[in-house]
Amino acid sequence: MFKGFVEERRAGDGAELRLRRGGEGPPLLLLHGNPQTHVMWHKVAPVLAQRFTVVCPDLRGYGFSAKPPVSADHATYSKRAMAADMLALMRGLGFARFQVVSHDRGARVAHRLALDAPQAVARLCTMDIVPTLHHFESADMDFAMGYYHWFFLAQPHPKPERMILRDVEDWFDIQTSREPKDRGFFHPEARADYLAALHLAGTVEAICEDYRAAATIDLAHDRASRAAGQRIACPLLALWGAKGKVGAWYQPLEVWRRYVAGPVAGAAVNSGHYLPEEAPEEVLAALDGFLDPTGG
Repeated sequence: MFKGFVEERRAGDGAELRLRRGGEGPPLLLLHGNPQTHVMWHKVAPVLAQRFTVVCPDLRGYGFSAKPPVSADHATYSKRAMAADMLALMRGLGFARFQVVSHDRGARVAHRLALDAPQAVARLCTMDIVPTLHHFESADMDFAMGYYHWFFLAQPHPKPERMILRDVEDWFDIQTSREPKDRGFFHPEARADYLAALHLAGTVEAICEDYRAAATIDLAHDRASRAAGQRIACPLLALWGAKGKVGAWYQPLEVWRRYVAGPVAGAAVNSGHYLPEEAPEEVLAALDGFLDPTGG
């Protein structure tokens, strides 16, 4: 699935990360979403590796990366902590400045990374999100019903964990069936990797902590950034699934322009939520017109 890539483990900022790395050229970091692993990039990473040095890690707590102990304030799984992992990882590989392509929870990590380390992020692509702060501050009945899992996963430990762990594979199927109903686009090897990771001790707890952080400490960080006038400095490409909810609920480019000082572009992709697996050719075409092959 990742021909020409090496699989390895490297240090983040307090968490050891599993990753695949391949290709030559300017550095490009790919960040996955929930409930997946870096394997979700298997259809696009090898193509991107023809022009870039592609780094695909599992986020802390997810996949086969380390799962640090939780904390009462959820800081261990804040987007700031996850972003610090990515900055340390890329610096450890010798990359002080790089481009980022991100999906779902990984895109929320990338948003925080671009705010906390603007000197490091040259360009940023987000897929199927608007900023977390905007989601919560504009929440209505449609959002509550459509993203009910945000509120379920953020419930106090161990309520959601106990329910999920009764049948992890059933929960995975429910979690990934929002749109479209057919999940045939999940490659069998990719699905096996996602499920194997979910069966590891600590993964489900880490996922819940990610969502608890999103509803607490992440909002505090986001509001502090807004109060300080911080906005994403680099160019941003926002993609979203035409069959999904983000484009139905919001005007994504208008929302992102409130959070980005640099240029903002983007469009809907003919897919549901899982853009890189459902519509890889369309995603690659959009990235081809956005990513800088010189790394600038």
